[in-house]
Amino acid sequence: MTDTSHLPLSASHWGAFRAEVAEGKVVKIHPFEHDPRPSRMNEAWPEMLDAPLRVTQPVVRQGWLDGDGGAARGDDTYVEVSWDEALDLVAGEIGRVRETHGNAALFGGSYGWSSAGRLHHARTLVRRFFGAIGGFVDQETNYSYGAAMAFLPRIVGQGMIGSSVTSLASIKAECDIFLAFGGLPAKNWEIQSGGVGEHVYDSFMGGATGGPRCINISPYRKDVEDRFGAEWLPVRPNSDAALMMALTQVIVAEGKADTDFLARYTSGHEGYLAYLAGESDGVAKTPEWAAELTGIEAARIRKLARDLPGKRVMVAANWSLQRARHGEQPYWAAIALASVLGQVGLPGGGFAFGYGSSNAMGNPNYRTPLFGLPTLGNPTGQSIPCARVSDMLLNPGAEYRYDGETRTYPEVKLVYWAGGNPFHHHQDLNRLREAFRQPETIIVNEGYWTATARHADIVLPTTVTLERDDIGGASRDRYMLAMHKLVEPNAGARDDYAIFADLAERLGQGEAFTEGKRPADWLAQTWGKISDTLAARGINPPSFEEFWAQGYLKMPKPAEDYVMLADFRADPEAHPLHTPSGKIELYSAQAAAEPGQTGHPVWLDPEEWLGAATAEAPLHLLSPQPARKLHGQMDFSAPSREGKVQDRECLQINPADAAARGIAEGDALRVFNARGACLAIAKFDDGVMPGVVLLPTGATYDPDGALDRNSNPNVLTRDIGSSELGQGCAAQSCLVQVERYPEPLPPLRVTRPPQIKTRKTA
Repeated sequence: MTDTSHLPLSASHWGAFRAEVAEGKVVKIHPFEHDPRPSRMNEAWPEMLDAPLRVTQPVVRQGWLDGDGGAARGDDTYVEVSWDEALDLVAGEIGRVRETHGNAALFGGSYGWSSAGRLHHARTLVRRFFGAIGGFVDQETNYSYGAAMAFLPRIVGQGMIGSSVTSLASIKAECDIFLAFGGLPAKNWEIQSGGVGEHVYDSFMGGATGGPRCINISPYRKDVEDRFGAEWLPVRPNSDAALMMALTQVIVAEGKADTDFLARYTSGHEGYLAYLAGESDGVAKTPEWAAELTGIEAARIRKLARDLPGKRVMVAANWSLQRARHGEQPYWAAIALASVLGQVGLPGGGFAFGYGSSNAMGNPNYRTPLFGLPTLGNPTGQSIPCARVSDMLLNPGAEYRYDGETRTYPEVKLVYWAGGNPFHHHQDLNRLREAFRQPETIIVNEGYWTATARHADIVLPTTVTLERDDIGGASRDRYMLAMHKLVEPNAGARDDYAIFADLAERLGQGEAFTEGKRPADWLAQTWGKISDTLAARGINPPSFEEFWAQGYLKMPKPAEDYVMLADFRADPEAHPLHTPSGKIELYSAQAAAEPGQTGHPVWLDPEEWLGAATAEAPLHLLSPQPARKLHGQMDFSAPSREGKVQDRECLQINPADAAARGIAEGDALRVFNARGACLAIAKFDDGVMPGVVLLPTGATYDPDGALDRNSNPNVLTRDIGSSELGQGCAAQSCLVQVERYPEPLPPLRVTRPPQIKTRKTA
């Protein structure tokens, strides 16, 4: 093997890598020498740095210059302008809106995945900039697990999503049965916000001859790969809570519940157990009851329930379960099942959310210290749940419930987006397109011509990861990573930091934003904080120069495997949870006060699921994360294109469902419902349960009326909150129909930039 350790190191969300650079170009990518399972997605960087879809100069939409009120957003031509003119226009618009309508008419959007680096973290920079100029309307929670972020603190006192999950080493050593609700999709193991030094996620499973007994409870058999020897329990989408309740009901009814645990560690379990027994509504939550909802035979549910008591059991739920209507309920039901088993806080047992949703979930808790720029607070105090963007833009002044409060949507006049692509993440994109035509001005910082950039009035070209210095890593990854600037910025691109510094200066707050520092100064200051943190733990950190030359810092392995809630289990009085009772709340008065909530886990009809299928929309569409890109990033790279047919994504469909519609494998398809339609290619997969189809997210939205010429499933998903408590996205509650598309597939417009004109000069 060729030694590449002398080459400069950098990192992306797919992992660390080293790069060969010649004549100012990245010519080849090499995996980080300490990564046992590197992702090949980083190989796309050489083509992506100079891709035709790079935004190469500041541009202004022609219709905005003509005063069209946003009517042509998404379909317009652009006019090239100089950086000074663009920055003057942007600063002028921000200043005008502030003076006329106040800072609460400014909305700052970002999602944080534009770079693994902590300094050039777009969401932090957006917040710092708007904090410096008096505030804005912010976003809170996220699309990945937004419902849980608002809901779980009421039940267990914290989010239980990120680095707090029990280590996989503990599961491998101690767990007997691993209930994988939503599976453990291997494609998600490749990515991690902040970057990945080593991909080791699958080491705990061990295949059919080692590790715990793993049961993949999912509509898709390959949500746990065949090589791991998992059992498959196909379940109707959105019915996981019903299955958990039936399992719990059997355990309680047969006298196998850990009553001592329930009495000491939980609050309000009596009401939930009465609900399971049917005492509160006359319907016992038996396996026979659950069989009608889940599609799983009652005998199989009862057998699984009887297998659990006396075993060390991990009740694990993927993030995708709560991206649905009433998505809070399966998480609550999972906590209740683990509590009835008495497993919470034990090595290898209990409950957890997010295994298989991202790399490093369950890695040793290295506590790798990472810092970015400090934010400056938001003087307006206003924010919305991130999945409610269209509601805000379409319904200014309307009241809504969220997180136990009644709030009012602000009247936003200017939207500024940096480091994000809501036309990937959001639901019902045709509705979002209408919403994006409401504000007076939309400004986007972007390195590529994404669908969001195409709906902007002013687009400012930004650098991408390999064009700037930074520091990356994750709290549960062994390596802190130096992210070297490998090449000069493409064409006219500038860092987000430089853009916001120039805007802040024009708005009279340059010093407040920069504090007189350049990015290099902030990197040095950040390393100082990292060094102080490490030294306080007895770790002798290298100098910044040594770290930068080496390219990484390897963290020592923790002495013990982390077990979530172990302190609470050992002494609940000394280590109470941050809940009203200090215990696990199987009844929550806070939740009960919300519309549609009972105060304990409950079965609630998801509204759009196979239990409500119609002739017009008989199939349940699931939209998993893509395997060959991150969200929509690198959509047109070579690795992404390899998985497409006729430039479209493949829709996985059970052969029986295809035969019923006269569909042959490889046929072009129209996937549609009342909200819209998109195009895809049929791919047969008997691992998809009948009645379900899978279409991954990430295809660049290319609208033609209600039809997306491309394969973006979010033209089909419903733009509604998970509940009035969590207000997370509900993308996984979606019914569609599928038919052959008999015409030649239309050419895609989004494979090339929009038309850009040079402004005429006198």
